[in-house]
Amino acid sequence: MDEQSDHELIRAVLQGDASCFEVLIVRHQPRVFATARRYARRENEVEDIVQEVFIKAFRRLSGYRSEAPFDHWLMRITVHTCYDFLRNHERNREYNISDISDAEEDWLERVGDDDKARTEVDRSATRQLLDRLLAGLDAKDAMIITLLDLEEKSVKEIAALTGWSESMIKVRAHRARLEMRKMLARIAPEKYL
Repeated sequence: MDEQSDHELIRAVLQGDASCFEVLIVRHQPRVFATARRYARRENEVEDIVQEVFIKAFRRLSGYRSEAPFDHWLMRITVHTCYDFLRNHERNREYNISDISDAEEDWLERVGDDDKARTEVDRSATRQLLDRLLAGLDAKDAMIITLLDLEEKSVKEIAALTGWSESMIKVRAHRARLEMRKMLARIAPEKYL
């Protein structure tokens, strides 16, 4: 079964062989997990997102048109599921940008110092600070910044994944970056004003 193409496996699932969907899950799970990890902090949340993606994919499989690769169709479901996750958690989160950790504060102090080698602590502090900034954004804005800047997708690719217009993506990305700068200015005004 591992040698079968995605299209052959999908055809088999649609003809009643649900076990072929397991092969699709194993084949595409790493990419779905990698995407979900950009939107959720806790591993159990990532696992929930991935599970939801594959449940949605299985339920909607009859609507898949084989004009585009299965991977593209699945990633579209993944992005929409991550966006739903962000929107649902936006209402429940506690957010205070001024409560930064010591590692984040140390990293902010050294951010302009090119002589310092990037250490694992620096990478971790950078990620924590970035997560904090993204958490302070509207769900759509966080999604756009993640796709555009972290996953390095083009505006056109984001429009294809989300169904949003290219101009809306550009405007929201610009506004989100401005908002992130404002949040950074509240943390360390001497560096960012």
